[in-house]
Amino acid sequence: MLDRVLEQQPGSFARARYRTSASLQAYPQTLLVEAVAQLSGIAAAGQQGEGGFLAAVDQARFGRAPQLGETLEVTARIIKSFGRLHLIEGQVRVEDEELLHVTLTLGIGSL
Repeated sequence: MLDRVLEQQPGSFARARYRTSASLQAYPQTLLVEAVAQLSGIAAAGQQGEGGFLAAVDQARFGRAPQLGETLEVTARIIKSFGRLHLIEGQVRVEDEELLHVTLTLGIGSL
């Protein structure tokens, strides 16, 4: 889903770019949460290839739906870590407009 990771501070933060698919008739906003979850795994994973899972979406505030073909900037910041669980704050923006602000819990490793 993510096109390019622009910045990464392992264990702390990651930023990526994503262009919405023009092949869809409408863009489901739940895919914005998925983009943040994927980037969160990149930010939180200690080793390359280490798997992860979305444990919970704690809070999500949506703005407008993205337009097809727009380029989105996705950020994920680790707020707290407890064992293999990480509390993440994420955003999806188009320029200065926030399309999603989400807090989620991500697990690293197998279930």
